Amino acid sequence: MGINSAAQRRADIIKILSQSEEAVSASALAAQLKVSRQIVVGDVALLRAAGEQITATPRGYLLEKNQTMKNDERYIRTIACKHHLGDALARELYTVVDNGGELLDVIVEHPLYGQLSGTLKIRSRYDAKAFLDKVEEFSAQPLAVLTDGIHLHTLACDGEDSFQRIVQALAEQGILLENV
Repeated sequence: MGINSAAQRRADIIKILSQSEEAVSASALAAQLKVSRQIVVGDVALLRAAGEQITATPRGYLLEKNQTMKNDERYIRTIACKHHLGDALARELYTVVDNGGELLDVIVEHPLYGQLSGTLKIRSRYDAKAFLDKVEEFSAQPLAVLTDGIHLHTLACDGEDSFQRIVQALAEQGILLENV
């Protein structure tokens, strides 16, 4: 493929992402564009370096305008959690979404690199299960393993009531990091 083909492919990626209401995986983009997944990953990296606001989530890529659901109208708060692997990760994710929240990200404080974060955009049981399936499929370790289970989540909720339900439910399960 020549330079024009690569430029056209990147324009097509932006077009596909801008028209999608959901995250689009690199594999789905590759199939649509008839290239390898790795080509798409490289294209997205180049697009991001050129200033395109593309976010990688566990379910695929989102263009900035599609990923936020009017966050200025949502109640955004950060919580601190602590748990180790096992069913606690699933309980944490399901508790948040079942009580009306969306997990926007996960943040840990690394001793060498400082703050590390990963975009999650988990807003339903379906999203949570897809994330948990990937953890299992890739034998992946959550960022919290770097910090003895301590991590932050930025949550988006419909209001204070939803946020308080989440906090209470996580505290009852011993997942919310409280006075240490």
